[in-house]
Amino acid sequence: MRLSGMNHVTINCAPADLPALRDFYMTALGLTEGPRPAFTFPGHWLYLDGRPVVHLAGRDVIAPGTRAPAQGGAGFDHVAFTAEGLEAARARLGAAGIAYEEAPVPGFPLHQIFLADPLGQRIELTFAV
Repeated sequence: MRLSGMNHVTINCAPADLPALRDFYMTALGLTEGPRPAFTFPGHWLYLDGRPVVHLAGRDVIAPGTRAPAQGGAGFDHVAFTAEGLEAARARLGAAGIAYEEAPVPGFPLHQIFLADPLGQRIELTFAV
């Protein structure tokens, strides 16, 4: 087996949180909403370059076959996107009033921006500099 990239990230949330999350990911990251299968729960698939990379799933109860969020600090820390246009990202986030932190990567030609979605999940944007 050989991995060729990350396919998508799924974010479980209360159905009432779906509009705010959808709007955040579209405004902050420029993702677009696209087709989604007719699942039995509400949600949105958000696309980047024609691929659904963020799946929002409105579930009051964790679906069978999935796990509840890990306890005790285990689990994912953040999701990262490769990005271009550092100045444009700063302008986009600033115009939308979205708080972010910057972190140059010591010894590497990379610069990171960290932000959080409305549920507090961390997102990293990684820029080659």
